[in-house]
Amino acid sequence: MTEIKIETDFIKLDALLKFANLVSSGGEAKIRIAEGEVQVNGEICQMRGKKLRPGDTVTLGSETVRII
Repeated sequence: MTEIKIETDFIKLDALLKFANLVSSGGEAKIRIAEGEVQVNGEICQMRGKKLRPGDTVTLGSETVRII
């Protein structure tokens, strides 16, 4: 599991996928989220703008990141 440190109160799901290099573009993030490929804290999330805070985990395929 990779840990990603953010300096703000939250980061949106699509931005995190790009920031963590799990996707190559915002368009790819949008598609993968819409198709139900992304899990937040173990549950499928299809909300692109979901606010993630420290302690949350995001999984795409075999990659998982935790926000710290």
